[in-house]
Amino acid sequence: MRRRLIQSTLAVVLVVIAVFGVSLVIVETRTISNSAQERVDSEALRLASIVDSRLLGAETVNADVLRDQVAAGQYAVITLPGQQPIQVGDKPSGEVIHSTAKGEQGETVRMEEPRSSVTREVGRTLLIIGLVALLAVVAAVLLAIRQANRLASPLTDLAETAERLGSGDPRPRHKRYGVPELDRVADVLDSSAERIARMLTAERRLAADASHQLRTPLTALSMRLEEITLTDDPDTVKDEANVALTQVERLTDVVQRLLTNSRDPRTGSAVSFDLDEVIQQQIAEWRPAYRSAGRAIVSSGKRHLRAVGTPGAVAQVLAALIENSLMHGGGTVALRTRVTGNQAVVEVTDEGPGVPADLGARIFERTISGRNSTGIGLAVARDLAEADGGRLELLQAQPPVFGLFLSRTPPLKRTPDELPTVR
Repeated sequence: MRRRLIQSTLAVVLVVIAVFGVSLVIVETRTISNSAQERVDSEALRLASIVDSRLLGAETVNADVLRDQVAAGQYAVITLPGQQPIQVGDKPSGEVIHSTAKGEQGETVRMEEPRSSVTREVGRTLLIIGLVALLAVVAAVLLAIRQANRLASPLTDLAETAERLGSGDPRPRHKRYGVPELDRVADVLDSSAERIARMLTAERRLAADASHQLRTPLTALSMRLEEITLTDDPDTVKDEANVALTQVERLTDVVQRLLTNSRDPRTGSAVSFDLDEVIQQQIAEWRPAYRSAGRAIVSSGKRHLRAVGTPGAVAQVLAALIENSLMHGGGTVALRTRVTGNQAVVEVTDEGPGVPADLGARIFERTISGRNSTGIGLAVARDLAEADGGRLELLQAQPPVFGLFLSRTPPLKRTPDELPTVR
């Protein structure tokens, strides 16, 4: 592209120089020739006037007297009536410019000048015009190179940006070039880069969330299947198979929920459900793991609360909190339900050291963890809670108390207020 721009600019300049330069040479040549002819005519008339004056004064007219009146390089022939012609100066060779003037006393003056003087002057003029044309060509080339770089360099940058986008590097450059059309292309590429970056971030986030959220259910499911392979009791096989099917359904719900949140975190599928069922299901699922660790998990608080949300998502939030307590907490883990205003609250607490003071509310940020963990679980749990209009908060750091707030719906029937502790 640079070569084409330089060649096109140079071609335009050469055409302009050819058109105007040739015209200027013709005009200047004619002007110089006419000026030389007018000079010779003027010299002939001047010399004729001098000869008239001397003849009228009866003075001598000869070559010695008139030599000072003829400029160097000029040749004059004065013809007087009845006398030999008087020659002044050196007779030029080759082509000449001449002029003849007649005096009042009948004399004739012929003035000659070699045409080579005109040729030399025309040559000097052509040299000046040539130098000016050369300077114009050099200036045009420099301007063409500058303009080509101004246009080609941005195009090269834009091509590199597009190549980076294609190779998976979606960082926008935010570089502009002062050319509206190129700046428009840069705007489009930067917008595309930002969209691609958001898409890649969402995909990586989905992969991380899926890896984290599916790890524990898959482990539990594999344990159930192992128990089935190790027992010969049909009733035990049936019970374990039913539990495994329930866990598969939960896995399906988790995957669907993660995909929904990756497309639009604000999209929810909230329904009214019995909060007790979700809590008891989580306690039953996690009790074997706690028994293996020599710890207990219990529940207490308000009974038969109906909340608005997605049961699978609420189960995942509680599972993340319970798993956190198992990995990082200590002692007994308690799930307590209560009512505040028009909201149902599930508090999850344990007897461990709690959340470090320097973390505080940052514990919900991705990659933030008080110990050696991924730092994803609580972030995903908060996203799941907010997707259905709820919220997850750290109510107390030491000992740790996490609160899951959900919109509450009236109970279907009156029941005792307090739910006894389940162990």
